Amino acid sequence: MVITIDVGNTNIVLGVFKGKKLIQSWRMETDKNKSADEYGMLIQSLFDYHGLDMTEVQDAIISTVVPSISYTLQHLSIKYFNIRAIEVGPGIKTGMIIKYDNPKQVGADRIVNAVAAYSKYGGPLIVIDFGTATTFCCISEKCEYLGGTIAPGIKISSDALFEKTAKLPRVELVEPGHTICRNTIESMQSGLVYGHMGVVDYIIRKMKEEYQEMTGSSADDITVVATGGLATMVSKGVKAIDHVDRLLTLEGLSLIYEKNKNNFGNRSNMSRENIQLHAEE
Repeated sequence: MVITIDVGNTNIVLGVFKGKKLIQSWRMETDKNKSADEYGMLIQSLFDYHGLDMTEVQDAIISTVVPSISYTLQHLSIKYFNIRAIEVGPGIKTGMIIKYDNPKQVGADRIVNAVAAYSKYGGPLIVIDFGTATTFCCISEKCEYLGGTIAPGIKISSDALFEKTAKLPRVELVEPGHTICRNTIESMQSGLVYGHMGVVDYIIRKMKEEYQEMTGSSADDITVVATGGLATMVSKGVKAIDHVDRLLTLEGLSLIYEKNKNNFGNRSNMSRENIQLHAEE
């Protein structure tokens, strides 16, 4: 089995693959203050609850946008899985040409999503990830990562309304069903949810226009794929979204693992003494 770990600013998503099949996935809070042992015990509990054996995990791959947690997760991988995890970053084979001015600035999660979406749906593509930030990535027909847009996520916008105003409350992120609202709660929900739908709709339309100008290809050929925790809700109001794929990042990590598993030498079969030494560093 292979464990895939996607670390976002708000949540960590774990997946367990047997071969190319995802057999289980979980979501937990990202906590920079947790130790490797705390994460290890939590993951052990999840494995036990679903009847899985941690000793059967033969490899691990990590994608993170929170650099400060990387050491903790490598510590976790060495101590609990007896393996140094592959980490998505510079030097990792993805099969994708990065056209960014500085490729190192592209978030690992964006690359992972792009690889998975291109593998499943082909190109050209727009991939939208509804996370702490809402990211838009454009991938060409030739598997080139052309660039994208980063917008504030719905939760960030909601927190800003609560924290930067004197009277507005914190609200649940649900669709209120109308825009002519008769109370403050629904008025905020309407602005947050429908406003974000409008942002997404406009950026998709603008990206399609720019792609058509850049390549001469028809904008109608572009497939739009959404992922992330709020993708299902937002996609209801955005007709331009063709597919919602909530497990896209985990599948992308599995694909990148397959491309790189033989390129990092022997990362397993460490002696008990070495495991303990690394775990205590």
